[in-house]
Amino acid sequence: MAAMFTCCLGCCGEGGTGHIPLKEMPTVQLDTHHMGTDVVIVKSGRRICGTGGCLANAPLHQNKSYFEFKIQSTGVWGVGVATQKVNLNQVPLGRDTNSLVLRHDGSVYHNNEEKNRLPANSLPQEGDIVGQTVWFVASPGFLLTSKLAGVDIN
Repeated sequence: MAAMFTCCLGCCGEGGTGHIPLKEMPTVQLDTHHMGTDVVIVKSGRRICGTGGCLANAPLHQNKSYFEFKIQSTGVWGVGVATQKVNLNQVPLGRDTNSLVLRHDGSVYHNNEEKNRLPANSLPQEGDIVGQTVWFVASPGFLLTSKLAGVDIN
């Protein structure tokens, strides 16, 4: 069956010269060039330790984006979106206009304001995988929507 498709694709049109090969998608991971001074990145760019923040190696190119993270262990953490202007040494993030963060206590902060909060019975726990959807609704602002156990943060 594979040989038939190879032949058909190779024989059609101009011998396959119109084919556009797919580019390999880069692996999204934590970027060691954009992290706080007391941050350590381990597990091939998939886990952060220490104190401070870190950006990913790929920007969000769409007005709606989705990503997930796993809470490996309990403690103080925050996950969200930020511009490259954010101070990654100033924690917790969410204190300025350059970051919007869901924090370990279920609060969502942007520009040092609590924008929303998860219900107390829906706080992320160790081992949870949390999905976040980011909608860029107006420049220069952004809106973080988080889904956890069926609860939306808007």
